[in-house]
Amino acid sequence: MQSEMNQTPLPKGHDLHLPAHGDSPVLFAAGHSGRYYPPDFLAQVRLNPLQIRASEDAYVDQLFGAAPALGAKLLVARYPRAYLDLNRAAHDLDPALITDLPRRVAGLNLRVISGLGVIPRVVGPGKPIYSGKIPYAEAAARLSHLWQPYHAALAGQMLAAQRQYGRAILFDCHSMPADAVGLGGPDIVLGDRHGRAADVTLRNQTIAAFRAQGFRVAVNHPFAGAYVTETYGRPADGWHAIQIEVNRALYLDEAQVVPHGGFAPLQARLTRVMAQLIGTDHARIAAE
Repeated sequence: MQSEMNQTPLPKGHDLHLPAHGDSPVLFAAGHSGRYYPPDFLAQVRLNPLQIRASEDAYVDQLFGAAPALGAKLLVARYPRAYLDLNRAAHDLDPALITDLPRRVAGLNLRVISGLGVIPRVVGPGKPIYSGKIPYAEAAARLSHLWQPYHAALAGQMLAAQRQYGRAILFDCHSMPADAVGLGGPDIVLGDRHGRAADVTLRNQTIAAFRAQGFRVAVNHPFAGAYVTETYGRPADGWHAIQIEVNRALYLDEAQVVPHGGFAPLQARLTRVMAQLIGTDHARIAAE
């Protein structure tokens, strides 16, 4: 099969939406909600169009889409997690998927071994994406086209906010399968790497903002945050990161990957949460 690198250039990998008015040190990011599946990629996969979307945090970018109108930035990935996972390190490359992989760029860990590296080998509960393997050159091209620009933009916005306000706050937005938390489980799981990625005051304010809108909230279980939260959550440097996981049962028909009637009410509740978080942060900075 002809390599993707020899095809028509792919669209850019992300969009950065700036505040409609004002500004704040707050950035919302949706790195797993991309819905552009390159045709060459689809020609490689062994899954049907619904199966390949199993790992997509479907429509999370829209759930948090009011952020710019409220005075915060919003960074949105265009490509899906099944194609490249922006919540993994660039060296999380899977030798079970990628051929001629140089040892110097490989980083084995439990996620990679389970098939969930930066170029995933599986989606959902262990469903293989590909019939065979892909060359390292193709994996490197995806990293160059998508991973590096996204993280350059994310780091750049955090640095700019820290310089302007003395601190930067990232809310990394995701959704979780309903069966990941079970019937009666939390609506929202907040992850701060067990207190290492954000100061406790910000974490408590975030919990309170969600609970004020009637959400059942859990913290760091079963999701404490991954690469993005760990990398950009450095409270000692004024960088704070909290991962937000939204229960898909609240808004999504998971079997068909389409929003159900709960989408609009949930979007409205999340908009009120964002308004409180952004407003709270402005007040806190003024007080400091």
